[in-house]
Amino acid sequence: MWNYLWPILIVVGANTFYNISTKSTPQGIDPFASLTITYLVAAALSLLMFFVTGEQKNLLTEFSKANWTSFLLGISVVALEFGYISIYRAGWKVSTASLVANISLACVLLFVGILLYKEALSFKQLAGMAICVFGLILMSR
Repeated sequence: MWNYLWPILIVVGANTFYNISTKSTPQGIDPFASLTITYLVAAALSLLMFFVTGEQKNLLTEFSKANWTSFLLGISVVALEFGYISIYRAGWKVSTASLVANISLACVLLFVGILLYKEALSFKQLAGMAICVFGLILMSR
C-alpha cells in the first residue's frame, strides 16, 4: 500500500509548494528569467540526485538512452510554469486556479487515454467528468 501512496503524497506536497512559489513570483521579474533560475536549481538537484541514488552510473551513457520524450517534457514544463505564472499575474486566486486547471486537465486526459492509449471509458468516468464540468460551471459564477 505504501508503494502506491508515497508518490501521490510527493506530487501533492510538491504541487502545494509549486503553486505557493509560482503565486509568489515577483511581479517585476521577467517570467523567463525566473524560470532560468528555477531550472538551474532543478538541473543541479537532478544531477546531485542522479549520483546520490543507486549504484555507480555513467551520466553520458544514460543521456544516450534518451529519446524525444525528454525534450518534449522540457518544453512542456516551461510552458506549464509560464502558464501558471501568467495565470496568477492575471489575478487568479491560488484556491481556484489550480483546481480549474487540474479539472480541465483531467477531462482532457480522459480523452487522451482513450485515443492514444486505448484505455476503456467507463460510466463512472463519464459521470465523474460531468460532475467536474458542473463544478467548473459553479465556480465560474
